[in-house]
Amino acid sequence: MATENKISVKNLNLFAGKQQILKDVNIVIPENKITVVLGPSGCGKTSLLKCMNRLTDLYSDMKVDGNIFLDGEDILHTNSDITNIRMKMGLLSQKPYPLPVNIYHNVAYGLKLKGVKNKKEMDALVEHYLRQVNLWEEVKDRLKEPAVRLSLGQQQRLCLARGLAVGPEIILADEPTSSLDPISSKIIEENFLALKQDYTIVMVTHILRQARRIADYVIFMYMGEVVEQAYAADFFENPKMERTRSYLSGMFN
Repeated sequence: MATENKISVKNLNLFAGKQQILKDVNIVIPENKITVVLGPSGCGKTSLLKCMNRLTDLYSDMKVDGNIFLDGEDILHTNSDITNIRMKMGLLSQKPYPLPVNIYHNVAYGLKLKGVKNKKEMDALVEHYLRQVNLWEEVKDRLKEPAVRLSLGQQQRLCLARGLAVGPEIILADEPTSSLDPISSKIIEENFLALKQDYTIVMVTHILRQARRIADYVIFMYMGEVVEQAYAADFFENPKMERTRSYLSGMFN
């Protein structure tokens, strides 16, 4: 059975002042897969994520045109609450940014946004989401400690747990392992491989080895344009475009 597309982007252009950052982007994001957005630094990968969750609205000099369909709804031209759209998309940044509270309340914050008030339910859900990112056993006796005392890798998993607690359908991950050591990076990758059963994951990276390890679908960008997109096996084994072949062979990065 064919995989459904969770997101479909059509004729997307992004301008910052007079500079065009994204140029006529047309892509699909398959549901319950890990889609890796690949390409050299400065090619528009992060900007694409910002368009998807409407963070571009926060910048007065940014202008977006085109269409982004989420479950068939054009989220660039909608009367829906933008906050609700953003809550469907958990964002994991390059560096972890835990809230300046303890470990427990980092996750509880996400649950409160979703309307959870009962303490017993809160406790159970905090444990659930910490287990979901393989962090519970490491922190279950430290829940009242400040989150900043955790290692960077643990902080990133805590931020992922906080994002999952809001109840998203999509995880947008912007170079989520770039500040982490190899062991912590591997744990994040393993988390994503497990989480794709329940979530659609869009991950930006410029690390080819990482893309080969975890991608189900690949979008290759260069200078604001989509050069090629395909399921991972086809992309890596049978790239269609010369620029893709050059990138995969290490001729530029």
